[in-house]
Amino acid sequence: MHSLMLVNGHLSSPLSATSLINMYSKCNSIADAISVFNASTHVHNVFVYNSVIAGLTVNDLPIEAFEFYRKMRFFGVAPDKFTFPCVIKACSNIVDLRNVHGLLFKFRLWFDLFIGSALVHCYLKFELLDDALEVFERLPRKDDIVLWNAMINGYVQIGEFDKALVIFKRMGDSGLSPNRFTVTGVLSALALAGDIYNGKLIHAFAIKMGYDSGVAVLNALIDMYGKCRQVEDAVLIFENMIEKDMYSWNSIISVLEQSGDHDGTLRLLKGMLSCGVQPDLVTVTVALPACSHLAALMHGREIHAYMIINGLEKRGNTYTDNAIMDMYAKCGSMREARLVFEGIKVKDVASWNIMVMGYGMHGFGNEAFDFFTRMCDNGLRPDEVSFVGVLAACSHAGFITRGRELLSKMESLYSVTPAIEHYACVIDMLGRAGQVEEAFELISNMPIKPNQVVWRSFLAACRLHGNADLAEVAAQRVLELEPEHCGNYVLMSNIYGAAGRYEEVAELRHTMRQQDVKKSPGCSWIELSDGVHVFLNGDRSHPEEYFVYDGLDSLTGCLHECGYTRDVMESCV
Repeated sequence: MHSLMLVNGHLSSPLSATSLINMYSKCNSIADAISVFNASTHVHNVFVYNSVIAGLTVNDLPIEAFEFYRKMRFFGVAPDKFTFPCVIKACSNIVDLRNVHGLLFKFRLWFDLFIGSALVHCYLKFELLDDALEVFERLPRKDDIVLWNAMINGYVQIGEFDKALVIFKRMGDSGLSPNRFTVTGVLSALALAGDIYNGKLIHAFAIKMGYDSGVAVLNALIDMYGKCRQVEDAVLIFENMIEKDMYSWNSIISVLEQSGDHDGTLRLLKGMLSCGVQPDLVTVTVALPACSHLAALMHGREIHAYMIINGLEKRGNTYTDNAIMDMYAKCGSMREARLVFEGIKVKDVASWNIMVMGYGMHGFGNEAFDFFTRMCDNGLRPDEVSFVGVLAACSHAGFITRGRELLSKMESLYSVTPAIEHYACVIDMLGRAGQVEEAFELISNMPIKPNQVVWRSFLAACRLHGNADLAEVAAQRVLELEPEHCGNYVLMSNIYGAAGRYEEVAELRHTMRQQDVKKSPGCSWIELSDGVHVFLNGDRSHPEEYFVYDGLDSLTGCLHECGYTRDVMESCV
């Protein structure tokens, strides 16, 4: 069509240029749109400028859009009410926004509803809440839903969900009926607030108005139910969706991962691929932690390979690289984690922390300490997580002297105040090394009140080294803080059993019954080529359970031959 217009000389009017620019812009071919603009200098009027500014704004090129607005003003072309909504959206700083706002008074356009909506949204984008509210209140007409949606969605995007809900209530009081965009905005606010009660009310309203057939509303409902920890409702909505887009899949995968259903996350990712939907950067970034939690190295490698093949790795950032590296580190492949680390161009503190934690977790104390030192030498200031990693590495590697020195120098040398997690690492380190009395002294003198994690770590050390007296002190404290946790009873029972004090074992069992404390079944999993297989203690649901238990019995027999004896709690709980 463009060629035909050129051949027949139909490009001599602003209408032709405007139509072509609009067509190319909507087809995401912005270079061709600008080419048409540059080739039609003799017909540049406000409509031609409006079309190119709108095209650049829609194609997410706000800086270029604002430059065309400057050019328009320089050549004396007066903007109209259709120019300013896009120009306001293209403002990248507060100064430009205020200048445009001032110009609106000169052109007597500040009262226009669409311009007012754009101003409100942009002021909220820059978190200028008072300015946004002032524009909103001064508009002579507020009978258009677009304006109210701008206020609601603007507040939601900056995390002011309470204010968003107040505006929603005012809109209802003014007699306006919410549309689909209003519903999605309010659902986002309720998701952030964790307000499941009102979330269900909005869901009912969406069904009543027929909005629940729209993909955007259903995606918002999945997100709301997920953030309110109503996972079954989120999954039900997803499964009943006739049409699913990328956001639908990403939302439900995020919901399952955040709820701790890592196996379900990977199953959904597989289902997504089988439906012909190609995962994007968000999908793989959410799925990688599932591989980390399940130690599913094979799946993690497949996701990494998919990212490389489809160019997602190049489009990622340091956060994405860190997610890949963290997956390899938690799956035990420090060689691959290090390869990813060396390839990261911009390394932040989190990048170094992952390597320190990874090496420490797998017993490579020297390597962990070396990375911590290198991080400091590179001018990066270690944070609280850095010290948890390096102190945990000292604990696993038995670096008692280094661990003590780090704890003592954290605040004076690195300006990091020791938290409960750091003391827990050092207490665990001393307990592993058999220095139970010194660990107890540190617990007694630490400036922070010890929590149940610290006492349980100390209790485990007492069990390991057979110190029943201090174990009783630790058990008393941990049972006071967390009486319903089965692990406390397990540790004490093992200590009493090892000392031959079976009467105390029986008393503990009686207490567990009275407190209705039950030991959670053990859970393990194995990654094979066909997926991740999950097993609970005593599980008979696996289709090949006969072969599984036959192999387990063989292994148990081999252990007995090597002198293995059953733990006390295997028979008492």
